[in-house]
Amino acid sequence: MCGRISLTLPPEAMAQVFAAEPANNLPEGPNYNICPTNPIAVITGGPEQPRRMEAMRWGLIPPWYKKPNDGPLLINARAETVLDKPAFRSAVHARRVLVVASGFYEWTKDESSARDPWYITRRDGAPLAFAGLWQAWLDPSSDEVLRTVAALTIDANEPTQAIHHRLPVIIESADWSIWLGEKGKGAAPLMRAADDDTLHWHRVCRDVNSNRASGPELIEPWEEPPSVMTLTP
Repeated sequence: MCGRISLTLPPEAMAQVFAAEPANNLPEGPNYNICPTNPIAVITGGPEQPRRMEAMRWGLIPPWYKKPNDGPLLINARAETVLDKPAFRSAVHARRVLVVASGFYEWTKDESSARDPWYITRRDGAPLAFAGLWQAWLDPSSDEVLRTVAALTIDANEPTQAIHHRLPVIIESADWSIWLGEKGKGAAPLMRAADDDTLHWHRVCRDVNSNRASGPELIEPWEEPPSVMTLTP
């Protein structure tokens, strides 16, 4: 799964990468530790809709929820079953977006079961575009409409299986128009694992394990400090 992401470019610069008009509700950046329920940047579009970069709540809320925590927090959707799940079935046909990120985090465990974080980016340094689905949710207590989103995941490709068995579905730039519906049908074949040489990753400091941590040091490579040796006089 993907449970934490970063966005290191200013929103306006990222919007230019995707040839999208930035909305007024985009969160300030950069942000090196974006967590579920936070607003995240997504690209919307369609056959008669210009591309737009806007903020949505990370964690899709199905229409039948009476409140956001009425059921599981749907930050991800499995690509293999998304067509069968009531929470995602209509969205995958009509409400597809690109979730924008500079990188994302996954965790492994050491011998003591402590969680070791890894920061994953594209090997070519380009921004990541995850396949996403969105849903409008009407809050019955306030009549406020929230636009909420989940990212699709798929079985990890072989090189990244040592870090996690699931990865986000990554849409290549040549396929952005297809996923957004700007070029008609053909999105289903895009729900696949990235090529083996697409991603790069490195170990980072455990500070990112806290959802309150922030700052560019969270994505810097980290190495285990050498053991302290006791010298005999």
